[in-house]
Amino acid sequence: MSDSGGIGNARYTYRLRLSATALRALLAEWSRCRWVWNQCVAESRRAHAGGEKIGPAVLDKKLTGWRGEHDWLRAGASVPQQQIIRDFGRSRAKAVKDIKDRVPQRRRAGMPGFKKKDIAGPTLNYTLRGFRLVDGRLHLAGGVVVRPAWSRELPAAPSSVRVYRDSIGHWYASFVVPAQAQPLPATGQAIGIDWGVKEIATTTSDSHDLPHPGWGKKSAAKLARYQRMMARRKPKRGQPGSRGYQKAKRKAARLHNKVARQRQDTARKWAKAVVRDFDQVAVEDFKPKFLAKTTMARKAADAAIGATKTAMLEMGRKHGRDVRLVYPAHTTMDCRMCGARAKHRLPLSERTYWCEHCGHKSPRDKNSAGVMLNRAGFLPAGVDCARPGRSPSNRAA
Repeated sequence: MSDSGGIGNARYTYRLRLSATALRALLAEWSRCRWVWNQCVAESRRAHAGGEKIGPAVLDKKLTGWRGEHDWLRAGASVPQQQIIRDFGRSRAKAVKDIKDRVPQRRRAGMPGFKKKDIAGPTLNYTLRGFRLVDGRLHLAGGVVVRPAWSRELPAAPSSVRVYRDSIGHWYASFVVPAQAQPLPATGQAIGIDWGVKEIATTTSDSHDLPHPGWGKKSAAKLARYQRMMARRKPKRGQPGSRGYQKAKRKAARLHNKVARQRQDTARKWAKAVVRDFDQVAVEDFKPKFLAKTTMARKAADAAIGATKTAMLEMGRKHGRDVRLVYPAHTTMDCRMCGARAKHRLPLSERTYWCEHCGHKSPRDKNSAGVMLNRAGFLPAGVDCARPGRSPSNRAA
């Protein structure tokens, strides 16, 4: 499978088939990298207590000293150890930026902490000089050789690779390659998209609405059973879990992974259908975090609006479509036909929009989808509805 990794890059991820020797080597490499991360956390805290600043360049020098002091650390490859210092630097910089920007505590990225054994998931990053592909096998720095399951060919030579283990215990290799545009034939059509809970996406085209599949709800009973099994077998603090506990934990993780993939598959298939039929796409720039505090929190989380929106933006970028993010304020109060704004907010219980100015009447979400289309400037006859001073629209990056 593949997923976008930025404007100029894309990620192609493959399952790894590991021998017992390769598995031991990867776990040993991760133990060294985890130790390096924890040393970076300790050094950062000491520097902060003394009022000093510490950056990746200082930590790189310390890594050289650590490798000189410990033979077991020097036995591992230097590339993943250097890359985990880069990861630590980015994580700390993001946390510092959130503090300076006065981001609320509930949304702020926390300062990087210690990675605990058997809890932190193994993740090893290799730059171009730390790996190579030979005869279908992935050779990593340190003499580790693994065999990816090549479900598809890489479109270009990779510039880096990330080897990691998921919550189920499966290992993957994620390659970064230059993104290649795949333009689709022009259709001359435009569509507006409004996000919701009853239906994940309501559009100006009835045939492209995305109903709520309810993947999480369908798996809730089975997940609850696995969680009860875990609760009955929960080990005492500091004690390893029994075989029964580990088995129930794997079953719950496997089910979570299945639901996540079902949501991702639904989002990608819907996004591909939209970009195949429309050249211009107006997407509501919706932030679903506030729904976590409402009575619709569980259903909204199951809808995965954020993941669906991301899939839409990535698919549009991949196929060269004009996708624009539209400012969502007052979209439920404006009329898609004449642009008049209602004098009061519509309660959620009122599902039909009726314009007092022109008499237009339509389902609430359908009207909002039309407003998205107008605000993005895709309908010349409806540009007056854009209200440029109040509702700016931005092209998706």
